[in-house]
Amino acid sequence: MRGATKQKRGGRTSGRKIVQSLAVGGVALATVAACGQTGAAGSGGQNAEGLTEVTVTLNWVPYGEHAPFYYGVEQGIFEDEGIDLTIQPGNGSGNTVQQVAQRNTDFGWADTPPLANGISSGMPVRSVGVFLQTGPSSVEFFEDQGITEPADLVGKTVGGTPGDAMYGTFPAWLEINGVDPADVTVVNVDAAGKIAALIEGKVDAIQGFHHDQAPTIENQTGKEVSALPFSDFGMNMLGTGLLANEATIEGDPELVQAMVRATSKAFLAASEDQEAAVAAMAENAEQAPEESVLAAQLEATIGLLNLEEAPAPGVNTEQQWTDTLTFLTENTEFEGEPTPDAYWDGTFGEDM
Repeated sequence: MRGATKQKRGGRTSGRKIVQSLAVGGVALATVAACGQTGAAGSGGQNAEGLTEVTVTLNWVPYGEHAPFYYGVEQGIFEDEGIDLTIQPGNGSGNTVQQVAQRNTDFGWADTPPLANGISSGMPVRSVGVFLQTGPSSVEFFEDQGITEPADLVGKTVGGTPGDAMYGTFPAWLEINGVDPADVTVVNVDAAGKIAALIEGKVDAIQGFHHDQAPTIENQTGKEVSALPFSDFGMNMLGTGLLANEATIEGDPELVQAMVRATSKAFLAASEDQEAAVAAMAENAEQAPEESVLAAQLEATIGLLNLEEAPAPGVNTEQQWTDTLTFLTENTEFEGEPTPDAYWDGTFGEDM
């Protein structure tokens, strides 16, 4: 497993530590922990330059949405906030939430519905800012399917992964759009196998994040991919963002504030120079897609940040959280209450 390295960019030295992903499955996080790469949250360890060593575990193996983290490290944005950041691959948002809850990582990057489910089940974690304020959940398919609205899914087979946010909300989304869920066949597919299921014709469409999977499928097949974003058809929920253990929030709020501020600056910087952000990720992230795919993924990600309305990337409103939690309460098996402060600490975005 590769250890820490340093790189010089633009006359400055910045810490760069990227943990290698060993597999798409659960082996990755377990191996990281076994190798001692992950410190307990809030440990406050410092490197030789006096920077606080911090880990963030992603929601999945690296793809274009994560380019701002790599760009932020390369450009010294995290260093300027006193952070030596280690970026670790994830194995699904639910797993990332667990890693933060168990204090195997300082921060996590995860989708909001799995985070809310984890908190409602008693996990001591909280969001400190959702960045994808337009949710990327969608149904994806090849353009030649002729699907243009949810009603066109009647009689179709749709691949989905039990336990993820899209699988749980898909029936409610269909009903909102006047479609009986019984008229659409959902085929259970492992998360890592959904793209293959679509390409091989085992399903007509898949549930997925259109900003991530569509560019990947197009690159692999040369065929145009279309999607029905849930947000375009009556159901927008907050997407992926930063989370921390409650003990870290309470015990080291300065570190949390620094991480939120640096991440926000990194996403803004990446939005302003997407080409440079893609290049930084292509150079420093192991198992990343090729640059053309990264570029398409990042461009789609920037469109989901709500930069026109949000004061800064990652800054949310109480109403956004209330709407998301209310929808989960009314339309899914989510058992929590729609009280934002039980799931989100908005204080770290107040001055951004």
